[in-house]
Amino acid sequence: MSRHKLLSLTTVLIVLAFVGIAGGQDADREARIQSELAMLRPIEALDSVWIEELTWIEVRDAIAAGKRTAILTTGGIEQNGPYVATGKHNYELQGLCERIARTLGDALCAPIIKLVPEGSVDPPTGHMRYPGTLSVRQETFEMMIDDAASSLKAHGFEHIAFLGASGGNQSGMRNVAEQVNERWNASIAHFIPEFYNVDDVIAYMGEELGIVEESEGYHDYFWLTAMQMTVDPETVRYHQRVKAGKASINGQSIADLEATLEIGEKLMQFRVDKTVKALRAAIAAAGSADRP
Repeated sequence: MSRHKLLSLTTVLIVLAFVGIAGGQDADREARIQSELAMLRPIEALDSVWIEELTWIEVRDAIAAGKRTAILTTGGIEQNGPYVATGKHNYELQGLCERIARTLGDALCAPIIKLVPEGSVDPPTGHMRYPGTLSVRQETFEMMIDDAASSLKAHGFEHIAFLGASGGNQSGMRNVAEQVNERWNASIAHFIPEFYNVDDVIAYMGEELGIVEESEGYHDYFWLTAMQMTVDPETVRYHQRVKAGKASINGQSIADLEATLEIGEKLMQFRVDKTVKALRAAIAAAGSADRP
């Protein structure tokens, strides 16, 4: 055999040896992963509906125990007048998603998507004209929602509720829900417009609570401030405003903390009830449509 042929044969044998070793390593790695995935939870589970607060084992066990719905919410980082934190909608969602998930009984909350379209960056338009606002392109926003929803589906959630806390989030969430359902050939994603029905909230506040706002021109509202205060009064600078004599918005005082929190809780419950009813109806309709 020539020296050239001998070198070629040696090279082939070395490559095959490495392939065999790599294949064995891959098999061992997969076996370890499968063993880990099947491990029993070693400690008591945390009582939380937030996926990001749970361990992967707690999420796995929650799904196995019947948590079949994931709630995917979008908020924003935007200017909200001189008193309210830029993360207003994210604080709002902290309170609402928790209540919605626990009312449903079979749901967990995905991490809030906080980066949403808020206007053009260059040149700045919309909320982007105010410092602190963060904006993403519409296509980026929709890709994030798609990827997040696809991740949730991959882990076994049978239904994914799309809830947007800001007006600019609605069309993107609707688009993605339609797109992923078509791609999955199943009604899994449910865009719930009833969650963001501001007119209904304002009507309820006026008719049931006797509260009517008169706009002072800020991107700030009493109904939303009251709800946000149930999560954290400091996000609307409650104590600073009381001290400065600025504890009101649109003609409505927030100075009485207990009274404002009571109103906020009623408004939160109103939105929870409407959202849960609409989501349950969407899931029921999807079940009927998907049956042969």
